[in-house]
Amino acid sequence: MSESIYKVIELVGTSPSSWEEAAKNAVETAGKSLKDLRIAEITKLDMRVEDGKVTAYRARVNLSFKYSVE
Repeated sequence: MSESIYKVIELVGTSPSSWEEAAKNAVETAGKSLKDLRIAEITKLDMRVEDGKVTAYRARVNLSFKYSVE
């Protein structure tokens, strides 16, 4: 059985419409440059507020991917 190593990074995704979209944006954007994405964990949700109105949803995401030395 081969052993695997995974790296975990923290990302912050944003969206004007929802936390789900913010998290999805973070993961899908990272997926454009990282390979073998494994697990995404939402660690914090918050909102940006301007003039008493919510203007953006933010999701902090820990994302793991397989680490390989080539």
